[in-house]
Amino acid sequence: MIRTPHALFRALAIAEAVSWTLLITGLILRATLGWSIAVTIGGGIHGFVFLSYAATAILVALNNRWRLAPTLLALVAAIVPYATIPVELWLQRRGLLAGEWLTVAAPVDTRWYDGVLAWFLRRPWVLALLIAGAVAALFVILLLIGPPGGK
Repeated sequence: MIRTPHALFRALAIAEAVSWTLLITGLILRATLGWSIAVTIGGGIHGFVFLSYAATAILVALNNRWRLAPTLLALVAAIVPYATIPVELWLQRRGLLAGEWLTVAAPVDTRWYDGVLAWFLRRPWVLALLIAGAVAALFVILLLIGPPGGK
């Protein structure tokens, strides 16, 4: 697992920005050359990275005990092209990405999920498989529903 919450969040924030580039490039290729497959590929990659970024934002928010506003800002940033990078920088400057993974539930000021979160963080491969499985399942469900805007 990536060593710190900041490192994981930064990696996914950058990946989300790159996936926006793929999607926008696909849209340009479809509009100029008629290559619809470019949107299918770029959109699929973007969708998967979007969901992965959202899962990462929630995980880091729980680990670092963010309030609702920064959590929502991090999630909404994925909707605006390239906004995840400035949001990551803002979160870093505010100290909200500082610290380590909380592998032991704090004896003071514990939240109902601290013990479960600490258990999973001590077993990063189990957590990674659980998150990857949840993201993949949601991705498949969304593919079955159809693309945004319909077709």
